[in-house]
Amino acid sequence: MYQGLLHTHSGLRYLVLLGLLIVIVTSLMGWLNRKPFTPTDNKLSLFLFIATHTQLLVGLILYFVSPFVKFDGTTMSDKITRYWSVEHIFGMLVAVVLITLARSTSKRMTDDNAKHKRMFIFNFVALVVIVAIILISDRKLIG
Repeated sequence: MYQGLLHTHSGLRYLVLLGLLIVIVTSLMGWLNRKPFTPTDNKLSLFLFIATHTQLLVGLILYFVSPFVKFDGTTMSDKITRYWSVEHIFGMLVAVVLITLARSTSKRMTDDNAKHKRMFIFNFVALVVIVAIILISDRKLIG
């Protein structure tokens, strides 16, 4: 079960990252060029929302069955255990909240330029958070 969840979680990250990049680029272009917020823009943000929440669900299940997640006296002193038990999940939850807020708040906006701006800023910050967490993991787990 653990291996299957891990492979699913690892594969879904590419969908989330691809969706993030597409939404960021289209929203930036829409914002800078003052384009209308089209049904395609809405569908792209919906795809990102669905992919992100699917990734969250698989990640939460994985979190509770992972042998690397521990809650004992050594959790915070061991950098690898701390990363998987605290840092990874916290950073990714922040990213999920930002992606969710981007979609939910922009849906209520009436100005198309403001929608594009909101989608760009929130999703760009979410991408920065995700990349930062990935870089932290590389530094802790490799170096």
